[in-house]
Amino acid sequence: MCGIAGIFDPRRSVDSLRRTTTAMTAALLHRGPDAGDTWVDGDAGIALGHRRLSILDLSPLGAQPMPSASGRYVLSYNGEVYNFAELRDELAGLGARFRGTSDTEVILAAIEAWGIAAAIPRLAGMFAIAVWDRERRELTLVRDRLGIKPLYWGRFGSLFLFGSELKALLACDGWEPVIDRDVVAAYARWNYVPSPFCIYRGLAKLAPGDILTIRAGAAPEIKPFWNLLTATAGQSAPPASDDEAAEQLEALLRTVVRQHMVSDVPLGAFLSGGIDSSLVVALMQAESARPVRSFTIGFHEPGYNEAVHAAAVARHIGTDHTELYVDPARAFQVIPNLPQHYDEPFADSSQIPTFLVSEMTRQRVTVALSGDGGDESFAGYTRYHWAELVRRRFLAWPAPLRGAAAGLLEGIPAGLWSVAGTFLPAGMRGPRLAERAVKLSRFLRQPDADSIYRRQHTQWNHPEDAVRGAQEVRGAAYDASLAASVPDFIQRMQLMDILTYLPDDILTKVDRASMAVSLEVRVPLLDHRVVEFAWRLPARMKVRGGVSKWLLRKVLHRHVSAALVERPKMGFSVPVARWLRGPLRDWAESLLDERRLREAGYFDATTVRASWNALLAGHDVEQEALWGALMFEAWREHYSVHHGYPVRARSPKPR
Repeated sequence: MCGIAGIFDPRRSVDSLRRTTTAMTAALLHRGPDAGDTWVDGDAGIALGHRRLSILDLSPLGAQPMPSASGRYVLSYNGEVYNFAELRDELAGLGARFRGTSDTEVILAAIEAWGIAAAIPRLAGMFAIAVWDRERRELTLVRDRLGIKPLYWGRFGSLFLFGSELKALLACDGWEPVIDRDVVAAYARWNYVPSPFCIYRGLAKLAPGDILTIRAGAAPEIKPFWNLLTATAGQSAPPASDDEAAEQLEALLRTVVRQHMVSDVPLGAFLSGGIDSSLVVALMQAESARPVRSFTIGFHEPGYNEAVHAAAVARHIGTDHTELYVDPARAFQVIPNLPQHYDEPFADSSQIPTFLVSEMTRQRVTVALSGDGGDESFAGYTRYHWAELVRRRFLAWPAPLRGAAAGLLEGIPAGLWSVAGTFLPAGMRGPRLAERAVKLSRFLRQPDADSIYRRQHTQWNHPEDAVRGAQEVRGAAYDASLAASVPDFIQRMQLMDILTYLPDDILTKVDRASMAVSLEVRVPLLDHRVVEFAWRLPARMKVRGGVSKWLLRKVLHRHVSAALVERPKMGFSVPVARWLRGPLRDWAESLLDERRLREAGYFDATTVRASWNALLAGHDVEQEALWGALMFEAWREHYSVHHGYPVRARSPKPR
């Protein structure tokens, strides 16, 4: 795992190319603290930079930027290719010779043997790649299929620049970082900046599964090398029986997990005690001759602590388990640094525990496996089934009737829901009953199924009201053609999550939090071979009898007793509303001050203050929207918009 950066500008001198790229990679020191270098071709105007976190082949033979054996290609690369050993054997049979044992050298040999377009689809892994073809004077950028690794780029006149994180691009002169108001509106909806957009005008994220190619004086060409629908269209039929499917899935997962465990440095795993992480750790232990190191954190907060469950699973599997209970004061110390870690505004509040578990894990290992991805591939999210229920039961009602029902739900005071809950069946009770009722009312107002999906993810219901003067940019979640390609609504929601929420929220959260402490996180359930296998499964093998991730559970129960893992889904979250009403209230008040919001000119002060007052009155449904506004204002304060330099951030001090 590393950080990459570079520029392509034929008008720059060698000194400028080297100096600028060195500054860009210096901004990525946290991604690669072990080594770094810059490669420059002054005649072509190209410079590639690299910061190295040594994982495979710790010797200088694994250093980057790395030239190919013939010298034609030069590569700077972030990530891991898990099938590199098999590719290495195949390439050796074709006559390739290797000096070291890194996967980087295998990628270069594959490109030399087969060309870039043919080599990239043969790589199984997570990667952001920059490769310069000295013969064609052509720069190619590649991002892995699921968007596990980040890659930003931009073009300003003769200058083309790229990097793993925005802070690298901010270290390059020749462009001005100006906030894109229309993108802020999209952020207000999702609490993240959706791909391919970027918070700054003129910059973009390379979309997952895409290859970008550029020559001097020409516009970039972007083409996909992988698409889930086309990749699975010609594959063999799914297994017919449950037992056959379980056997195939376990065999595939064992292969993938075994490959993900290849490392020349200490390795462990995140363990929450849920279905996905427990399965990954159980298979790791099955493939290991000694106890696997597992890690979890706990909170002394009712309803927000999974550490006790993780410990029980760890004892059953036999891992070398480490847990850390975090005091809320420690969590509050993380918040001022979030803008520095995430570069763009980002407001998934589980970024806090994700950073804390990464920080603890990095004290003992350099690589950790995670269970991320199981929900998207195997239909594990409860919200899928809520949305399908609303679609099936209510969407056929006339719009006025649905609107009236929504108004009725919205008119019931939050306090009455607590009373009403005592008369409901036990399975329908809970502290978030009022919040769920409000969400249901908002679903009832949607005109179609895909709008229900988007409403589930929407934080500010009308982003263009929350961000005045903006016209919200729209990404893959608004692709109307998906309904024809994937008519099943639950499967379509899975696909939209894989295209949007997964890379832009979940994987962004994990990458920035882990790389901030120089920890490599691998996600075996998002190996494209697993994702493609899951996509071909019939719906009954994903959800059966109201049980989600049915086939994953069937495999897990071979290794871990159902009693240890079967419980209501908790999620990796923190009590945002309670914190904002309590110990973080002064911090939030300062960032959401009405005069301050008006002077900033992005989030509408009247809209935000109304939501803030509602939260203070006990309406928890406002918490994620307000967290988004807070993270934007904290980010804006942290960076100078015109120069991209850090400025002092307010620390949230507990009352």
